[in-house]
Amino acid sequence: MNAIWDFISSRKSQLAVDSYLHVSAVIQCILLATVIGVGVGIAVYRSPAGSAIATALSSTILTVPSFALLGLLIPIVGLGVPPTVIALTLYSLLPIVRNTIVGLGAVDPAITDAAKGIGMNRIRVLTRVELVLAWPSILTGMRVATQMAMGILAIAAYAKGPGLGNLIFSGLSRVGSPTAIPQALTGTVLIVILALLLDALYVLIGRVTTSKGIR
Repeated sequence: MNAIWDFISSRKSQLAVDSYLHVSAVIQCILLATVIGVGVGIAVYRSPAGSAIATALSSTILTVPSFALLGLLIPIVGLGVPPTVIALTLYSLLPIVRNTIVGLGAVDPAITDAAKGIGMNRIRVLTRVELVLAWPSILTGMRVATQMAMGILAIAAYAKGPGLGNLIFSGLSRVGSPTAIPQALTGTVLIVILALLLDALYVLIGRVTTSKGIR
């Protein structure tokens, strides 16, 4: 424990920067995946076949090992941020797409019929009624995707991606040196702590943005 505390004390500034880059990369990729995933969900949720295909395709992505996907992306887009963003976004799609489809599909048709009956057009029904009612489900998908992305981003250090994964890889590559284990453990623990903090933030966002009537 003393070795870990000594390592943290001597690298406070760098740890703060790496933590910021880790969280920033995850949030940006989740936002991008949400735009894509919700868009796909809106496009297919009324079609059982379309929903099945969208879910199957996004599920297939998760079967590809992260090292393999990064290895395939590196020759195409190079090292650093591009392969990291692409990989994290692709891996984050499944829970968001699936929860969007489930959330929109669970909206009572009587509610949408009532909205149409008071003069709302299709776009207004979607944005003011269906997406509002499906929001808790969508947010849950984002929450799950975020937890997945926090861990996957650590592996993206293989492609020189940003964040705390570089700390872990650097420590593991120098096993036997005095700071190797403290370095790897510090990176791992920080990822867990940041993931828990983001999860708590999602709970807060859910309480603030979800009407009491649909919680």
